Amino acid sequence: MTTAQARQDLAVQPTPLALLLLGREADTRSERGVECPGDLPSPSDPDLVARARAAKEKLGEKVFVLGHHYQRDEVIQFADVTGDSFKLARDAAARPGAEYIVFCGVHFMAESADILTGDEQKVVLPDLAAGCSMADMATAEQVAECWDVLTDAGIAERVVPVSYMNSSADIKAFTGKHGGTICTSSNAERALNWAFEQGEQVLFLPDQHLGRNTAVRDLGLSLEDCVLYNPHKPNGGLTAEELRNAKMILWRGHCSVHGRFSLDSVNDVRKRVPGVNVLVHPECKHEVVSAADYVGSTEYIIKMLEEAPSGSKWAIGTELNLVQRLANRFAADDKEIVFLDKTVCFCSTMNRIDLPHLVWTLESLAEGKEINRIQVEKETADFAQLALERMLALP
Repeated sequence: MTTAQARQDLAVQPTPLALLLLGREADTRSERGVECPGDLPSPSDPDLVARARAAKEKLGEKVFVLGHHYQRDEVIQFADVTGDSFKLARDAAARPGAEYIVFCGVHFMAESADILTGDEQKVVLPDLAAGCSMADMATAEQVAECWDVLTDAGIAERVVPVSYMNSSADIKAFTGKHGGTICTSSNAERALNWAFEQGEQVLFLPDQHLGRNTAVRDLGLSLEDCVLYNPHKPNGGLTAEELRNAKMILWRGHCSVHGRFSLDSVNDVRKRVPGVNVLVHPECKHEVVSAADYVGSTEYIIKMLEEAPSGSKWAIGTELNLVQRLANRFAADDKEIVFLDKTVCFCSTMNRIDLPHLVWTLESLAEGKEINRIQVEKETADFAQLALERMLALP
């Protein structure tokens, strides 16, 4: 099946910005990274698959390739394991014999893998420009300024930071240093329960939607218990009284993919596909999550479709590469799977890692050239690991 046919089957229409490439000539400390050095093979090279196989075979046990669920099929076929960001980082840590960890994902994921793997292991990102717009929405300087605002409001000592896995190593380190924990979309409820046992308020970074949805849907808080801190406004755009009264201080960040889905998307798909089950990721807006039938992480979405009965219909609100792959996988089981929105919604930075970048990476490593290594500075890594360990210890 061609990509065009798959898009048509998923009821989506391509847009000019579908594969917008972000992050050219960006700050090296940014999640977006910088231009990838080296001469890439042509994407039209008919030998790319054979070249990737040959290089991977030459490297043997020295290389371990991780593929995030949102990667292209042309890349996923070479992954030794697939999964979400935290699962992949733990998988890498469980392979101490692999000298090179090639992370087909985005920058913050490779950072987490570097933090959790041994010092002798080298984590490689095939394209340094593969970043995360959400992670970019919270810089270390902005978060430090936010903490000063909370201190001036007299509440910093009772605020516990909880940072989403989709954040930079700097933000994870800030979280660890200030007594907080990391969370994933699977364990956000447990993380927030733990945080409220440690303090009275939570600073949730950097995805406002996951924080709001978890607080309201799972913990029973009200929307009025949540305030939105905007790092681009003085004092976050909030008064000291608003900060003191809030239970959840949400950072003004979001996923550029999941943030596209709207209540209109849900209403439209219910009209187009009678009897459809709407299944969305908790990074979606609160009104979308409230209107959906099921809400859960990427792994939850996959599990739901695996267990779904034959003949069932599903509209999925998450990244299109994954939805497309699931639609193809379950077509033989007579499960109808469509994309929640009518327009293409790839993760543009995740799509930067394509077959030419992967071939270039594997061939370079096979020739003994170490390229695109991701290394987190030791103090940052230590505090970030502390926050990650608190997450692993969650009840």
